[in-house]
Amino acid sequence: MSVTYTAELSVREETVLFLSGLLHTQRRRLGTRTGTRSLSCFKQAIMVIRWFLDGTRVKQLAGDNQISSSTGYTYLHEGIRVLAAHAPGLESVLLAAKMAGYAHVNIDGTLIKTDRCRTPGPTPGVDLWWSGKHDNHGGNVQVVTAPDGWPLWTSPVRPGREHDTTALREHDILPLLTTWTNDQRRILGDLGYEGEADTITTAFKKPRNGTCTNVQRQFNKAHNGVRAIGQRGNSLLKTTFKALRNVSLCPWNIGRITAAALVLLHVEHNRTT
Repeated sequence: MSVTYTAELSVREETVLFLSGLLHTQRRRLGTRTGTRSLSCFKQAIMVIRWFLDGTRVKQLAGDNQISSSTGYTYLHEGIRVLAAHAPGLESVLLAAKMAGYAHVNIDGTLIKTDRCRTPGPTPGVDLWWSGKHDNHGGNVQVVTAPDGWPLWTSPVRPGREHDTTALREHDILPLLTTWTNDQRRILGDLGYEGEADTITTAFKKPRNGTCTNVQRQFNKAHNGVRAIGQRGNSLLKTTFKALRNVSLCPWNIGRITAAALVLLHVEHNRTT
């Protein structure tokens, strides 16, 4: 026996209409005939946004919409794809940051946890998606934020075992960051990026068997204070979208899912830069 209840989706109607419009365009592109889909574009948009906001199980979403679980997964993946396709590119984001007059942007990696089965890594005994730092399976996603911590761009996913600098190199992000950086503009990062200090400004690392100088300590205090604000971006994404706290889909979809969440965040708050 089941009980029916009424719920409210905590987003603006404009956000649902935005995704509904993308889905409508996608159906026209595919040549989908009217009346052949179980859900309208608007109801599909609501289903997808529910998954992002509340992390609702697809089985539950399918039951609420009187469709099969397989159809629910199809609709969900379609919604993720059309949203991610509208995510901004890094080059355009850095250009917008330059036009906005930002003196710096922040970069920070985040682990999007996943409960998928283990996958053999490049060497025996190494799990591809296992992060020793976080003691969990997950995918490494790089996030660029504005000085106030607003998320501007998210990278494709890399396996959780990889460090932040490895992820940067794999995605060829560094050349774009290097081009943007000059005496008036900086990229701020934590010590995880110390291997790319020519491009990314990091704090001074305490020498082995030694201490930082007074100047270095003052710099570190100022640097860490400014950078801490930029770390708000990762928290904002994960607190807004429960789906990003633990992804049960294929880990290689994590980058696309994060990009789709970024688009929803930008639309909901009507802010991109």
